[in-house]
Amino acid sequence: MLQLEAVLTDEVQAGRALVARIGRVLFDRHLTDAGGGNISLRVDDVYCMSPTLAGQMRQWQLDAEDVLVVSKRGEILEGDGGLTRESAVHFGLHENFSEYGSAVIHAHPRNLMVFACANRAMPPIMEATRKFGVTPVIDYAPAHSPKLGERIVATMRGREARIAKHAAGTIAPWHGLFLMGKNLEAALDAVERLDTNAFVMMMSRHLGASPMLREESADMEAAIADFSDD
Repeated sequence: MLQLEAVLTDEVQAGRALVARIGRVLFDRHLTDAGGGNISLRVDDVYCMSPTLAGQMRQWQLDAEDVLVVSKRGEILEGDGGLTRESAVHFGLHENFSEYGSAVIHAHPRNLMVFACANRAMPPIMEATRKFGVTPVIDYAPAHSPKLGERIVATMRGREARIAKHAAGTIAPWHGLFLMGKNLEAALDAVERLDTNAFVMMMSRHLGASPMLREESADMEAAIADFSDD
């Protein structure tokens, strides 16, 4: 068992405060909801994690002391409340990709949930989302199932460079988004960019755009490839 005095460093306390702040931003910007979502941040040898029911019971109005400090073995070292039922996903991502990123966000972004409930992968159709590539969708697994973590981890393999550069996300059908970022600020940024990508795709139909913006995306890629400052 880790000594608590050695665990609660200034860096860990700052990490707890950051998790609380990012949770409030996610909720305020409709990037997650009162029904769920969770956040984890690796700091040194521990994880700063949002507690279960942070949305339902606290409406994401967390303070730093509400954020759990958890060992790599899943022991709660500090903080009240329990581990989220999706904690296995967080542990799996951190264990397999810690070399590339330190933060995991699971969220229910309002617009991207349309893709989740349609069980569809989402292509990048904005210049600001090209770096993420296609956001894939996994085969269904319930939130409490070990299979959920295994399938999320499997989709991240081969996208390590995207995580190290910024982030990579995966859609869980009828559930939401799981995303790992190089740090927590980058992860939040990526969640919002992907949600905006989803919004643009849906609203584009009012302009008579091609299905899934395929033609327009091809035009974007061609314009980027042809651009010159000369």
